[in-house]
Formats: sequence, structure tokens, C-alpha cells
Amino acid sequence: MHTFLSFLPILFTIIMMTVVNQPAKRVLPMAWGLAALMACLAWDNSVTELLAFSIFGGLKAFDILVIIFGAIIILNTLKVSGAMGVINKGFSSLTDDHRIQAIIIGFVFVSFIEGAAGFGTPAALAAPLLVGLGFPPLAAAMLALMYNSVSVALGAVGTPFFGATQSINELLVTNNIDPDHYNHILLHWVAIVNVFAGFLIPVIGLCVITRIFGQEKSIKPGLEIIPFALFASLAFLIPYLLTALFVGPELPSLLGAFIAMGIVMLATRKGFLIPKRTWRFEQKHNNEEHTFENTVSNSSKMSAFMAWMPYVTIAVLLLITRIPYAGFKTILESQVVKLPVGQWFNLQGLDYQLKWAYLPGIFPFIFVAIMFWGLYKMKTNQIGEVVKNSLHQLSGASIALISGVALVQIMLHSGSEEQLSMTSQMALAVSDWSGRAYPLFATLIGTLGAFISGSGTVSNILFASFQFEVAQMLEISDVLILSMQCLGGGIGSMLSINNIVAVCATVGCTGVGGRIIRVNSITAFIYYVMVTIVVVTLMGLGIRPQ
Repeated sequence: MHTFLSFLPILFTIIMMTVVNQPAKRVLPMAWGLAALMACLAWDNSVTELLAFSIFGGLKAFDILVIIFGAIIILNTLKVSGAMGVINKGFSSLTDDHRIQAIIIGFVFVSFIEGAAGFGTPAALAAPLLVGLGFPPLAAAMLALMYNSVSVALGAVGTPFFGATQSINELLVTNNIDPDHYNHILLHWVAIVNVFAGFLIPVIGLCVITRIFGQEKSIKPGLEIIPFALFASLAFLIPYLLTALFVGPELPSLLGAFIAMGIVMLATRKGFLIPKRTWRFEQKHNNEEHTFENTVSNSSKMSAFMAWMPYVTIAVLLLITRIPYAGFKTILESQVVKLPVGQWFNLQGLDYQLKWAYLPGIFPFIFVAIMFWGLYKMKTNQIGEVVKNSLHQLSGASIALISGVALVQIMLHSGSEEQLSMTSQMALAVSDWSGRAYPLFATLIGTLGAFISGSGTVSNILFASFQFEVAQMLEISDVLILSMQCLGGGIGSMLSINNIVAVCATVGCTGVGGRIIRVNSITAFIYYVMVTIVVVTLMGLGIRPQ
């Protein structure tokens, strides 16, 4: 009975979000309440304990919310100031080949926006640009969603990765594992596995789209672009990997895509690896009232250099504050606000620490936003619009994240010395059922979490601790299993109903969600297979990261 009850909050979440089609901001508070009720009735936790776990979870969610807010406020600053319009307009002069445009805007630019902001914004920004350049609206939506996947695990200034580490840190301490060292190793392997599993996604995406929407109804136009697509993929993934290995989780997607943009755009101008035949979709598909001009802000006189400067500044500041040798990292990390939640309730292990100066949401994001309000000479009403829109966008995410983290904390702490916690009970049942075949399912669990929530971060918050415990019980590499969880979040993002609705709204498509899921499932399945093959091969070779 305890096994069934331990699964109940997660099953409730899945059913309510996939069958009943309710949003995360409604479902997760109810799931938190259900978990609290189960913990009280079946795990004998007191109301005081549940209150303490929930408050601690809410405080841990605050760290993530600050990062999200900082990323959103930068994006809105660029939109309102006209800088985003200048950035977007610069893409139109590079090439007339829709396949090259798909790689530059759909893959590289989407990865950059994912690295900088994430949370549904990349595909919703890129799809209208592709439509304005002549893409069929449905093709633009599918492509933007498919390509918003490889960068997700270490996207949004590392927020999905932080969601995973926050979920497992207490388990690491319980198992006498140093969290800092472990998370450092985990970061490396998330990036390593992704490089080998994700490098074909640009090619796969193009082949799927040209087969369905191209005049020839063939994958041949997609195959013709293989040299350029692989070049663009590696231009992103190599700096992505190096940044993960030597800097930290905040910068791989952001810096990797920024470097790739420069390389790929220069290569395009020089005609490097560009097919001789220019390929475009038939114009009859472009029947929406979208033109390039109306997908960008009213044209400003801002230079491309100034338009890109906020992101350049952010990348530089993150770089110098994340490399230990520069000396700034230690200074920023030492600025800590401590809240002894455990002492308030006479409980152990619930001491919250806010490293406010080290949170990228505050520095550099909010810091850079304020700086460029002045440099862009934005008016008071424009700044007010930026702040208002950012707070509005944060409101829905805040409810879901606070409830989700509080839910996980209750499930983690619900046990006692005599009784397993909800998470441990779930892990025990799954390990007994799956046995050594569990690596075949680990990526799917991460995918499911992102599919139902629309967020790799929420998926990691919900399932990272569970995946860690299953791996521990089966005595297989928990680092590699967690890397599958993190990458599964990216796979689920291309299928998420929330993301599909947002993208379709920007390109004028209605009633096509089912078709998008069916088509994008092809790319998602290939990505899943690649991740699984890479990790199972590593395990077969006896590689066990420590």
C-alpha cells in the first residue's frame, strides 16, 4: 500500500496534466497538497514537519525564480528597446536558402536564447522569424520546437541543472558524498553525453521537415545540407563542452551558441559548405500574414553591435565570475544570507543558504538590464513595461516551481528510521521491477517530466532525486543516470503541450498540436536512442564517473 501511495502524487500530476490538460501552475499545488496528506496519514509526519519541509522547498525555489526573472528581464529589455528587432533583422541578409536559415535561426539562435532565457521563449521567438522568411507556419513551429532541445539541459543560465542538483544535494550529504565535487562531475558528463547524442539533431530536423513540407516530399534536400549542418552542430557543441568542463553550468549553451553564431554566420557569408543549389519551400505554404518586417520591433537606428552588447556583457561577466582563477568567484560566493529553517521547527538538515551575489539572476542579469536601460536611453514608461511584463511572466512559473520544489521536499523527508521516504519507496519498487534494464527508461522519465510540465527544470526537480536513488539501489552509475534525466528534459521540451501552444500562437496555427507531437516524436525518439546508446556503451565499458 505504501508503494502505491508514494507514487500517487506523481501519477496525479501526470494524469491531470496529460489527460485533463490542466497547467502546471494548477496541478502542482494540488499535488503538493496530496503529498502532504499522504505524508501525514501514511508516513506519520506532523503538520509542523510538513510546514518546515514546504517552507524549505519554497526558499530553495526562490534561487531558481531569481535566475528566471533575471533572464526574462534581459529578454524584455531587448524587445522593448528595439534591440531584438535589430538582431532578428540581421539574419535576413545572410542567405536565401531555407535550409541554411533553419540552421542559423532554428538551431543556433534558438540555442542562444535557450542559454540566455529558456522557459518557452526560444521557439516562440524563432518560429515567427522563420515564417517571415517564407517557411510554412506549421514547419516553422515544428522545427523551432525540435531544435529547442540540445541546449536545454544546460540552458537558461544553467537553471535546469541547478534544479537537478538542488534535488539531490541532501541525498549526497546523506551518502557522505561531497555535493560540490559530485555536481562538478555530473556537469561534465551531461555535456559529454550530449555532444555524442545531440550532434545529429540539426540534420534529423531538416530531413523530417523537407520530407513533409518540401516540394519533393523527400529527405534528399536535408541530406544535401549534412556538411553545413554538422559543421554548425560542432561549432556549438565544442565550445559548449569546453565551457562545461572548465567554467560551470551557467554558460555552456549561452557561450557555445554565441560562438557558433559568429562562426556559422561568417561561414555562410563566405559560402563555406553551402550547397550550390538554393532550396526554398513553395510560396503557397506561406499564406499567413507574416512578413519579416512585422516579426521584429519597429526598426530602430540601433547598431547591431549595441543590440548584441547586453548578451556580450553577460557572457563576459559570467565568465570572469565563474572561473576560480579570476578570484571573483570566492568573493561572490562568500556573500551569504542564512535562514536556519530547521532550528525554527527543531529539525535537522533544513538550513537554507542564499548566495545572492553569486546568483546569475542578480549578477549579471538584473545588473546588466539596469545598465542598458541607461545605455539604450529607455524612457520611464518603457522600463515600467519591461518590469511589468517580466513579473507577469514570472507569476505562473513561480506557483509551479514553489509547489514543485515543496512537493519534492515532502517526498524526500517523509520517511523515518523505520520507514522509507516516498522517494525511496518509489525507487525501491522501480529498481525491483526494471532491474539492470533501468538505463533504457531513465531518459524517458526525464522526457515525461518535461512533456507534462514544459520545463526541463521542473522535470529535474520532480525526478532527479528519484533517479539517483534507483541508480544507488541498482548499483549502477548514478552520474550517468542523472545525465540521462537532464537530457531527457531537452527531448521532452520538443513535445511539451505548453511549448506547442505558445509557438502555435505566435505563427497563427490552431488545432495542430497532435500533428506536431506525432512529427516531432520522430526526432525525439532518435535523440532518446542516441542518449541511451551512448550511456549504455559507457556502462558496458565499465566507465563509472566518480
